[in-house]
Amino acid sequence: MAAFTRRSLLKGTAAAAAGLGLVPMLRIPGAQARTPGILTFGISSFPPSIQPWNNAGTASATVKLCIYRGLLSYGPDGKLRGELAESWAPDGKNAWVFKLRDATFHNGEKVTSADVKWSIEQVAAEKSTAFLRTEMQSLEKVETPDDKTVRFVTRNPTVTLPLWMASYHMPIMSKSSTGTAQVGAGPFVLKDAERGVSMDLEAHAGFYRPGLPKVKGIRVIAYSDENLRVAALQSGDVDLIEYVPWQAMASIEKDPALKLDAVDGPFMSLIFNGTRPPFNDARVRKAVAHAIRREEIVKGAFFGRGAPLAHLPIAKASPFYNADLAEGWAYNPDLSKKLLAEAGFGGGLSCKLLSTAQYGMHKDTAEVVQQHLAAVGITAELNLPDWGTRVALGNRGQYEMAVMGTSTDSNDPDGMAPYVDGSLSPSYVRSYNLSIPRITELFQAGREEFDETKRKGIYHELEKVAIDQVPMVGLALRSQGYAMRKDVTGFTNMPGALTFYSGETFETTVVG
Repeated sequence: MAAFTRRSLLKGTAAAAAGLGLVPMLRIPGAQARTPGILTFGISSFPPSIQPWNNAGTASATVKLCIYRGLLSYGPDGKLRGELAESWAPDGKNAWVFKLRDATFHNGEKVTSADVKWSIEQVAAEKSTAFLRTEMQSLEKVETPDDKTVRFVTRNPTVTLPLWMASYHMPIMSKSSTGTAQVGAGPFVLKDAERGVSMDLEAHAGFYRPGLPKVKGIRVIAYSDENLRVAALQSGDVDLIEYVPWQAMASIEKDPALKLDAVDGPFMSLIFNGTRPPFNDARVRKAVAHAIRREEIVKGAFFGRGAPLAHLPIAKASPFYNADLAEGWAYNPDLSKKLLAEAGFGGGLSCKLLSTAQYGMHKDTAEVVQQHLAAVGITAELNLPDWGTRVALGNRGQYEMAVMGTSTDSNDPDGMAPYVDGSLSPSYVRSYNLSIPRITELFQAGREEFDETKRKGIYHELEKVAIDQVPMVGLALRSQGYAMRKDVTGFTNMPGALTFYSGETFETTVVG
């Protein structure tokens, strides 16, 4: 277990967002790759927080996937697999039973059903800020018949419960954890962290998969400047980088010393503050949705490596995709102007658009959106803080409209809920306090239905409601890439919406 010093991470999400600066780096002493047995990883931003159950962005999630583990996760093929649980099965319509494997936390204590129950209780607590708080509150009770058995009793049938337990927002922590010392059971242990700069992870000798992890440790270095991140890989200062900028993908593919692993799945969207005008009016939100020429976002922000997204982020490869709704928010500036006039804004309106300058894709997307909104009479002033500030402002609802870039929580349609269901507790990833009761009802119906054909009908109706009420605006699907030295093996960019789970494969990654 890591000793948290003044150089370590701050205690919580709010404190971290305020206190952790993001420092561009040219080179860190000792950062050069090829330290025997150490993987050097260039990350896109220093995590604002690694509190286990909070959402602080992809960089944070990647580190959490190294040091924490939940009951389930996903294999490199995208299929559910056991982690701290070795088996799971429904028990009637309103219960699931999980059997735990032999595993130890970083402090040497055994993982037991009591730790699972304690973790669920922390997430579901009344004052919890956990990402999956609402989902865990839907459990009627957590039973622990013995140290190796956990029985989740749900108030309603819940086909999606295993997906919740596979989320990187639902790791199981030791009940010995405190606010300043979180004890996980992942393949690596956080040993040290220099705020805004770097983190050092060490292999957990007691990891439950024999022979893993394959490296002695990971040195994580923050390169908030995406060009410096690429340069660090090209020069050999790092072995692997995340968030490969789209303009660099072609040159990396041509470099004989490097390789690119990219998948489609993540998406860009617009979200709204639903607590005050003008975006508490669905007509204004819909006017925004029809004002965007999405092809220009794909070209301008992603160098053509992506596709327009004019509906909810259900992939074409999904059995739940409905081609009849693909044109949902198609570009139609005349309709935008008509809707604005109906809402009382025929003379136009002014607002602020929150994004971040730290990620080129966020900034570039915001600039294209700004231009297109201006063409229909919406003057949007850009606010481009660093990523940590962007997260904090989003969580507090201190914005009118915001650019978001993320991926659904799984390849199942229920994975859209955290980004579309406004009844959930506030989070920077979804519209702030924008509740659409019918959407909440349909998500719940989808969770309760075990018949796939009937589930399809539920999600098709949900998408129709979303196109009309606009809880968020889909903008573009994007290619998401990791790049690495040619002799880095065992790392996998996971498929589709699971790309942000790729940090799980650090346990099998080998350098040289």
